Amino acid sequence: MDSINKNQPEENRRDLRGMDAIARIRAMAQAAKTCFFATRGGEGPSRGVRPMSVLQADEAGHLWFMSAADSYKNAELADDSEVKLYFQVGTHSGFLELDGVARVSRDPAKIDELWDLTLKTWFTEGKDDPRITLIDVTPRAGYYWDTKHGEAVAGARMLVGAAIGRTLDDSIEGRLLP
Repeated sequence: MDSINKNQPEENRRDLRGMDAIARIRAMAQAAKTCFFATRGGEGPSRGVRPMSVLQADEAGHLWFMSAADSYKNAELADDSEVKLYFQVGTHSGFLELDGVARVSRDPAKIDELWDLTLKTWFTEGKDDPRITLIDVTPRAGYYWDTKHGEAVAGARMLVGAAIGRTLDDSIEGRLLP
């Protein structure tokens, strides 16, 4: 099992813990800007999965989102706060899967901090819209797949590997335990 990874001439697995894991989560979430946000027990037509914009990945590793108080998502979170988040930074790299716990709040100072005029598209009354809630996701564990040196180097290594018949990709992957 796992013959592709075993054929790598160099280490391509690195599990990250603590601040290293948080740094990886923050970097990938900020680069991706959006994710699929999945709740359990989906009540609405999206079956509990929907795209969401990450408004902030803070220094503690928490991921912040804005949501309408009357959304299916908020109703699902009231029943079960466990979530899964799926990020994709690029076409061929920068994949991140996270398990976390979501907490819904209405902290006016945090709403003010995260507010951006484009959010008025959904919250038409502005940052004082009574429907605004915040979702603070605390990651518990995850897994990432990425490149070590960027897509250009990864592409070049793949071409060379194909030409000489060796597995030479530039991948790195591992577990994340914040």
